[in-house]
Amino acid sequence: MRLPDGVTLGVEHFGEPTAPLVLLAGGTTMLSWPDALCQALARGGRHVVRYDLRDSGTSTTVNPGAPTYTLRDLAADAATLARGFDDRPAHLAGIGVGGMVAQVAAIEHPEAFSALTLVGTRPVAPGPVDDDLPDHDAAVLDRWFSLPMPDWSDRAAVAEYAAAGAKVLGDDPAAARTSAERVFDRTPGTEPEVQMANQMGMVFSRLDCTPRWRERLPELAIPALVVHGRRDPFFPVGNGEALAREIPGARLLVLDQAATAIPATATAEVAAAMLKLSRD
Repeated sequence: MRLPDGVTLGVEHFGEPTAPLVLLAGGTTMLSWPDALCQALARGGRHVVRYDLRDSGTSTTVNPGAPTYTLRDLAADAATLARGFDDRPAHLAGIGVGGMVAQVAAIEHPEAFSALTLVGTRPVAPGPVDDDLPDHDAAVLDRWFSLPMPDWSDRAAVAEYAAAGAKVLGDDPAAARTSAERVFDRTPGTEPEVQMANQMGMVFSRLDCTPRWRERLPELAIPALVVHGRRDPFFPVGNGEALAREIPGARLLVLDQAATAIPATATAEVAAAMLKLSRD
């Protein structure tokens, strides 16, 4: 979908366009949201749109080392998409970095959204973490970053790298391999540095995310669901617990067997919780 400012975002639809909209912000690619979850939401009577953030998948790509936008621009993208697909406020959901985008979007564009789901994210921007929030598991991340980088133009090598990383993080290596292959196939360009930025979302660690938004979370006046993996080493579960405390009335759903990704065994539970949120 092409936005008024010339940015193009890759989108995929599930369900009937006339049904209430659930907008899924990828983290960074739309494939962070499992097909089975999108299909379950559509069967529940929702028009589901998942999309790639800028610099991932089929969305607009700029110089990976020098992004020309901020987290707030990504939040504005979400609001523009929601308004473009439906005149009614949308249920907005974000996972990982997409969860940060979703928080800012819901705070700064409240008229565009009727409900909020946050998965595997935290209430502060990439970079130094607040003292009361658990930071990344250093030992796990050391093992992850110690993995040899693949040739980013080699599909099989990228897929194996993703599988090895998933094993370190506690996610399903087979699912990560398949997802990486799909991301590779739908990512334009073969330059290794662009592949690296798009596949791993490295560019987002350099986003300008000021001013902070955490202190504004109590302003949110829409139903909210916070989903977090008990075994998440990247954003440990205390981050999800903090979000649920600070967003008025938010429900916390902890997935005991999950790490950073939504496992296949949890898609039905997450979908049911999201559908209930929209009805309540």
